Amino acid sequence: MSFFLSTPGIVCAAGHDLAALREAVFASEPSGVAMNDAVWPGHPLHLGAVTKPLPSVAHLPLAQRSRNNALLLAALEQIRAQVDVAIASHGASRVGVVLGTSTSGVAEGEAAIAALARDGGLPTGFHVEQQELGSPAMMLAQLLGLGGPRYVVSTACSSGAKALASGARLLKAGLCDAVIVGGVDALCGMTVAGFTALESVDAQRCRPMSASRAGINIGEGAALFVLSRKPSAVRLSGWGESSDAHHISAPEPAGRGALAAMREALQRADLTPADIGYLNLHGTATPQNDAMESRAVAELFGLDLPCSSTKPLTGHALGAAGAIEAVIAWLAVVGDGRLPVHHFDGLRDADLPAIQLAAPGQRLARSPRHVMSNSFAFGGNNASLVLSHV
Repeated sequence: MSFFLSTPGIVCAAGHDLAALREAVFASEPSGVAMNDAVWPGHPLHLGAVTKPLPSVAHLPLAQRSRNNALLLAALEQIRAQVDVAIASHGASRVGVVLGTSTSGVAEGEAAIAALARDGGLPTGFHVEQQELGSPAMMLAQLLGLGGPRYVVSTACSSGAKALASGARLLKAGLCDAVIVGGVDALCGMTVAGFTALESVDAQRCRPMSASRAGINIGEGAALFVLSRKPSAVRLSGWGESSDAHHISAPEPAGRGALAAMREALQRADLTPADIGYLNLHGTATPQNDAMESRAVAELFGLDLPCSSTKPLTGHALGAAGAIEAVIAWLAVVGDGRLPVHHFDGLRDADLPAIQLAAPGQRLARSPRHVMSNSFAFGGNNASLVLSHV
């Protein structure tokens, strides 16, 4: 049984639509992530903020009005025609929604608590259900009049990738004929301060796989696909998931959970490691993640597979990261052989395997037939996707 991905909708720091993101990921100079002191006042950091004005949420019920849902609407606008075709073809009751997220309306909650402390009462524009994790999926389903399953996956940084895998399972089980899949997360003070408290944030642009790497840049964004059995240029040919439960926040050092997810994705796609032409790394620029992932990649693929982390462009969009990077994988597989660039300071860590990091201008003779994208999360929750050109 084959599952196909539509042309995606995307909004993130690296690009406010698919064309802008395509230009950014293949460019020789990094863009997107920039200094920001608005999200956590008094603490200027490099963050992957979306600067484009977002669609209004005034038409939504108060409980669904959030920046998170505004980001989602921006992505939906770009694929609305494809969504409408799916609904017309299959009926609203046969179209589902599965999204990854981790913040939902936390930013609105932060603003409300600040108003409570300042004014003695909650603002009239606040509703506690804005913070409901399921809000993005419920909003899309209600807005589009869908009757199929709708839910959110919230497994930290693997959420967006797992949403695509979950959508495929709904199709395989016969519960849906099309599923809107993807992820969304908005910047908020809680995540920025929380990751800073974990000593996982770099104030400068992050440097994955560098000897000088010092942590992540948090980002935001939304990415959406229509996943269905209708043939298109790109197939979701494999996915793999594992949970090594090594530690609440630190990855298993040898990469066993990551290896299990990558191997399962290859097995489901009926591919060998040699079939993969490009790998989008999880590549957070934290010391432990990069060490673990480079070991796992070297063990499975050797040192010749072109790889890159695109988080210096997008920031780490947490619950949306896996979906955003699935869009980048989609761009690589439908492209002209150019590889998403790995931007860092060029200082390779001698303690890490020397995996091949895609340099500016590096390209293959033709676009890779199969690409893999990794997403690894707290608690050892791992997901890998394989996208294939039809």
